Amino acid sequence: MLDPLVCTIEVPCGQAQAFGIFVKEMGTWWPLDKRSMSMHDGKAAKSLRVEAKLGGKIVEIGHDDTEHHWGTITSFDPNDSLAMDFHMGLPPENASLVEVRFTALGNARTQVELTQSNWEAFGDMAEMMRRGYGSGWVLIFEEAYQAACGG
Repeated sequence: MLDPLVCTIEVPCGQAQAFGIFVKEMGTWWPLDKRSMSMHDGKAAKSLRVEAKLGGKIVEIGHDDTEHHWGTITSFDPNDSLAMDFHMGLPPENASLVEVRFTALGNARTQVELTQSNWEAFGDMAEMMRRGYGSGWVLIFEEAYQAACGG
């Protein structure tokens, strides 16, 4: 059993804004030119759609308008936390669990903790996937999302 991957950052905005940027604006900060299903064809995706609700889907709109289902929101507590089955490019039964918690540190600072677990869902690819996501979250979460929050 592999340990969860945990990334924690502080962003220079309030809790509600940090949550909103993460969920409702994911398509504006996610680096689709570096991390998308469309990159397998050498072209960036057009956009990313997130249905910000319990049961909502995360869907990449490919360069050729193909839709790629990345995951489904399994827990949704506005401004505080969300969780999603995340299987970018894999069948839903091969989903890891991504949980994101937003903790106010004052009016204009928020701690955001992203935890990814359930590596066992990837079977023989579990260790490789954990290593890949470990470096991927640096680019996606610690750099792109933090910058979108003004950090």
